[in-house]
Amino acid sequence: MTVPPSPVLVAGVRDAAWLEPQGEIETISLEQAVNRLGGSGPVILCHGGAAARRLGVKPFAALDVLELFAFVRPARFCLPTPRGLAEVLGLPIPGNMEKEAESLGGAVRALIGEVAADGQAASVASIMGRAGWPWGKAVEEAIAAVNGRSAEGRGDSSGGWGLRVWEGLEKWEETPPQTQPGSEPVSPQEARERLFMLLGPGAEARPQQAEYAAAAARAFEPRQREDEPHLVLADAGTGVGKTLGYIAPASLWSERNGAGVWISTFTRNLQRQLDGELDRLYPDALEKEKHVVIRKGRENYFCLLNFADAVGRFGAGTVTGAGQGGGEVRTLGLLARWALASRDGDMVGGDFPAWLAGLLGRAMTVDLTDTRGECIYSACPHYDKCFIERTIRRARRARIVVANHALVMVQAAMGGGGEGFLPSRYVIDEGHHVFDAADGAFSAHLSGFEAAELRRWIIGAEKKGRVRNRGLKARIEDLISTNETAVRILDDVIRAAHALPAPGWGQRISDGAPAGAAEAFLGLVRQQVYARDGARNSPYSLETAVHPPVEGLLGAASSLAEALQRLARPLADMVHVLGDVLDDGAGEMDSPTRTRIESVIRGLERRGAQQVKVWRDMLDDLCNEDRPAGDGIDNDQGASRFVDWFSVERIAGRDFDAGFHRHWLDPTQPFAEAVLKPSHGVLVTSATLRDCSGDDEADWRCALTRSGASHLESNPSLMTAPSPFDYPNHTRVMVVNDVNKDDTAQVGAAYRELFMAAGGGGLGLFTAIARLKAVYELIARPLDEAGIDLMAQHVDPLDTGTLIDIFRAEEDSCLLGTDAVRDGIDVPGRSLRIIVFDRTPWPRPDILHRARRGVFGGPAYDEMLVRLRLKQAYGRLVRRSSDRGVFVMLDRALPSRLARAFPQGVEVRRMGLAEAVRETGEFIGGAN
Repeated sequence: MTVPPSPVLVAGVRDAAWLEPQGEIETISLEQAVNRLGGSGPVILCHGGAAARRLGVKPFAALDVLELFAFVRPARFCLPTPRGLAEVLGLPIPGNMEKEAESLGGAVRALIGEVAADGQAASVASIMGRAGWPWGKAVEEAIAAVNGRSAEGRGDSSGGWGLRVWEGLEKWEETPPQTQPGSEPVSPQEARERLFMLLGPGAEARPQQAEYAAAAARAFEPRQREDEPHLVLADAGTGVGKTLGYIAPASLWSERNGAGVWISTFTRNLQRQLDGELDRLYPDALEKEKHVVIRKGRENYFCLLNFADAVGRFGAGTVTGAGQGGGEVRTLGLLARWALASRDGDMVGGDFPAWLAGLLGRAMTVDLTDTRGECIYSACPHYDKCFIERTIRRARRARIVVANHALVMVQAAMGGGGEGFLPSRYVIDEGHHVFDAADGAFSAHLSGFEAAELRRWIIGAEKKGRVRNRGLKARIEDLISTNETAVRILDDVIRAAHALPAPGWGQRISDGAPAGAAEAFLGLVRQQVYARDGARNSPYSLETAVHPPVEGLLGAASSLAEALQRLARPLADMVHVLGDVLDDGAGEMDSPTRTRIESVIRGLERRGAQQVKVWRDMLDDLCNEDRPAGDGIDNDQGASRFVDWFSVERIAGRDFDAGFHRHWLDPTQPFAEAVLKPSHGVLVTSATLRDCSGDDEADWRCALTRSGASHLESNPSLMTAPSPFDYPNHTRVMVVNDVNKDDTAQVGAAYRELFMAAGGGGLGLFTAIARLKAVYELIARPLDEAGIDLMAQHVDPLDTGTLIDIFRAEEDSCLLGTDAVRDGIDVPGRSLRIIVFDRTPWPRPDILHRARRGVFGGPAYDEMLVRLRLKQAYGRLVRRSSDRGVFVMLDRALPSRLARAFPQGVEVRRMGLAEAVRETGEFIGGAN
């Protein structure tokens, strides 16, 4: 076994550890580490992107142990840190940088010694090695040693599939159509009994959980009238155990009625938690695989055709020994290893390591999913092995399907999304996110990016050098080649699509030289935004109302509407022609071809005709004085259902999109029509479903409004299960009244002292990314000197989920983040013992919020949103009965009436920073 004789580098915040191959280790400055790079070949490190950021250099060639881990243990979880590697490999957990360097050397030896001698590993290692993968020689020699022969001359004779992973995957099989589900109910007592079975003997008695399960059973009663589902709104505090509480009646109903229950979540963290909890229901892995499916949208799953295209472009020569595209082949090899080991091909939140996409780049990893809507279905040579098609078919037979809010809403809006069915029973967990999820699912955007994507979807990639170039003609030409009418219509579609923004549109409209109807309209949108939004240096997007329009804009809108009509007509004609093809071939067409044509029709309707119709409606309303574009304000025709505005999106001071936006004033209205009314039973549940204003009736009115229940004829069942935790004795809430929230130095000092007083375990929440970054720069070094690791969203080159995983595992680390961190974090124990908010999280006063504020209660609406955000953040502190934590607000202007966000009996105390630091140390220290 050969381990590369390379130095090991661990880069910290202030300095670095450098371990020579001979065993000599020293702590050096970051500048010294940079000077040594390249002096003795590539260094061994963990996460090259993170190391490069700390060193202040561009990414450089290295022996990244994470790549070796991804090769040896594909589709296996590992935190992307030296300590994370040590833990999964069973090595001693390192306590400082020097020990981390030594541990990385041990990790390399362990992984090289673990390399499997299977054919796929051998052939992929050979391909990657010839393409220049730094670990290639060591891995090949390790495999050869296991085989009892030398690596030289072995080539690719192992008999493996190499990069051709599709050859090693099993085919899925078609299943018979689903029958209508039964209507047998689940009684409250039966739900309790199933819950006790799931908990097992000796489980802690939790009366609230049993009552919750009994109440949830009401969602599984037979429906009495059309469009009147049995809706249960359940506000269940942290610690009640709602996950098993609803799994109990859901699993019983599914078994009894021969149909699946869809459990919808908002965060990936809860999907993972649900996956683990379902082990109690199906402890046998094979039984669980049969009955439980994690479902996501098509854009989350590994596409074999896209991967095969990439192999053909970058890796074809390597199969015969003529290596090319070394970096790309390295990526393809690691993807090939993962694809054969993956449970379901889910690349976004599944078993594909999120940090691997960060190391290898999105273009050759996550972007190989069907993000561009180019699926050709049964025309694909890998269709019968497709991950998403396999998952769709498994979901049809499953008893429990774990999905997400976005997929549930889109599927329902499309009447099943072409998958042949809609569930009759839903459990919507994290129900406090329904309003925002519906806001995203049912909004419309006539933007440069969206319109250019539609052009690409129809015409195909117009720039040379693209891996994928599958326009509409490439996807359906073989289906219509003998139909002259269809061929002519396709030409009309492609011709009309040229009115949409072409490559380079952003630069042209910035230069005032638009080409075509869409670019002309977007150029005037940009002009109006810049003329009227005075916050040009704002970190947010720029926006303005659509009325009154600048000179020429209505004419440009009318011209674009006419161009879209010229596109809409042939799109509709193509749908009709393909429908005729289906009808004419009804007696002799094979099932795969029929499925493919149906899929093409759905794509033409959803990606083409429906989107174009919405855009035309928006433009017509803009131009029609009798039907003004929505502003959410009462007009002569009554209150508008929509809120419209123009915007320019910016990153780092540069424009990257301009558009015309339309959102529902109340997005739960289309949610209720698409999801709730067609269902037979729905449980909507959350720990923060209701407001906490002190008025019980008003608090439930909040739940009714934000869940969509207010749009139903029937009244929902309401239940409350209070948290069993002793919040008054286990938490402290402080408002610091002597820190100027607008002084970054003061805010940074407060974070530093509070995190140090707690000894780490701190979560810093910010309402603006710029302030987060500024505070990080101020406190990273002093915290490092105190032995506290600091991570930050938007700073560290890791995705939010990975940062939270590291924070959870490393007890004394701290994490800075924004809303995504607040919503996604679930960290029981000492890893989270203090939360610090930089200021009161008032909603951003943009055009959309202003319109909703006018309809939903004015200042009371703002205060409700703030209370819910504070309640959600505070709820992260105590996740089990032994947890203790401190919640600190650095905004002296926090109104006392918002303190109702915290549980009854919890005292909100106002004090100076010095006192808050002292009390934090005493309270947290007393928990040790």
